[in-house]
Amino acid sequence: MRKSTYILTFLFLLTIHLAAQDKPIVKAPKQYSFEFGYRNVFAQSNMLNNNKATNGYGMLFDYAWQLSGFDGKKAKSFITVPLGYTVLMVDDALSKSIHMLNYGWTVRHELSRNEKIVPFVGYGLLLNNMRVTDVEGSLFGHQTQFDLGVNFNTSKRLKYFAKIEYSYTSYPRFNEPERIRLHYADLRVGVRF
Repeated sequence: MRKSTYILTFLFLLTIHLAAQDKPIVKAPKQYSFEFGYRNVFAQSNMLNNNKATNGYGMLFDYAWQLSGFDGKKAKSFITVPLGYTVLMVDDALSKSIHMLNYGWTVRHELSRNEKIVPFVGYGLLLNNMRVTDVEGSLFGHQTQFDLGVNFNTSKRLKYFAKIEYSYTSYPRFNEPERIRLHYADLRVGVRF
């Protein structure tokens, strides 16, 4: 019994060694992005005190790992961890500005490879913390986003990009059956390295 255990262990380790020789382990390339741009809230429901803050600006940093396209035969895909901040400015004297912090996971798929201009699509699930100026506390909700854009490749490691983005954010309200819902569109530009 003892001898067969040693033989099975040896064969198992030999199989792992041979399999590892056929496929070398490759460290996943990483990518950093910084973006900034304009946000427009085009639909909202059940906002606190009928607050009107529908235009603003935001910025986001993300850290990405490449998931596919290592050999150049397929287009690249990335999974990212973003951290963003947005400010919505007041529309009138009765309104208050809104500040949003978001973070979570996004996925980005490039739609072509090895070209100067590479279109991409992306989607993400994020947590969103909303704070209204001069209102105590904040609300946590979820944010779902979809984006469509293009990367502009350069001869250096830097890539510039532009994108449009649709997001839906939902926040709970205490003792209220209806949630606060915001639909917004972003126009963003940025750099990847």
